[in-house]
Amino acid sequence: MDGLSPAELDAKLREFLAEDVGPGDVTTDSIVPPDAVAAAEIVAKSDCVVSGLAASRRLFELLDPGLTWEDRARPGSKVPAGTTLARLSGKARAILTGERVALNLLQRMCGIATATHLYVDAVAGTGCRILGTRKTAPGLRAFDRLAVRDGGAADHRFGLFDRILVKDNHRVIAGGVAAALEAVSRNARANVTVEVEVESEEDLREALRGGVRILLIDNQTAETVARWKAIVREAGASAEIEASGDMTLARVRDYASAGADSISVGRITHSVEAADISLEISSPAEGMGNR
Repeated sequence: MDGLSPAELDAKLREFLAEDVGPGDVTTDSIVPPDAVAAAEIVAKSDCVVSGLAASRRLFELLDPGLTWEDRARPGSKVPAGTTLARLSGKARAILTGERVALNLLQRMCGIATATHLYVDAVAGTGCRILGTRKTAPGLRAFDRLAVRDGGAADHRFGLFDRILVKDNHRVIAGGVAAALEAVSRNARANVTVEVEVESEEDLREALRGGVRILLIDNQTAETVARWKAIVREAGASAEIEASGDMTLARVRDYASAGADSISVGRITHSVEAADISLEISSPAEGMGNR
């Protein structure tokens, strides 16, 4: 999974399981024999865009290495309520013990992918890209950002390490856009992308003089985006415009039509509405016997 090596993914999933299972699933271990086997289906109970099946599969495999799994939907596909997303069979204890954690991941990731897809659809035909942000749940960024990509959006910076983004507080401390860019020129490693948040035309022109490739326009009107885009063009610069700031579905297209090359949307990950997904045992467990 992008952002996590196989070993890192396993470590994350084991951490999630440890939080829920602790020293043992006392309900399942009391009722279900160790050798009992069962089959189950994972079913979407609401319309959604699919994301998270691979991580869920791996979680169950950590509990039962012999588990069999069949994907019934593709990541990024839009499915109606009632769709079977996956079928699995294996140790009944593993299926019941992993159920909640697997569903938590699936519901969150499908919810993010679904919301993202709505934004991508809203700007279709404008040439504007929707971007995910760092406004993710701590510890879940790799999962959240994969869901954003499954929803059809692109990545912004993954963390503080892969792009310089000069925000308002950086400008205040540095003493302005020009001073901040001078410090970046002296101290940053070569070939790192530099983006600057601009709050005025003066900021914009300073950033253009500094050769900035991406300009972030935050919490401004669509009309301001259009006007500042025109300034960029008049200057003969190739800088891209990124818009952000409480981007709702109702107004995101206005910003795209105004000339934003990309729009970063925090709410697709920081205000997740989980998809409704369930796990249903599709055949009685074999090997129950008498306990």
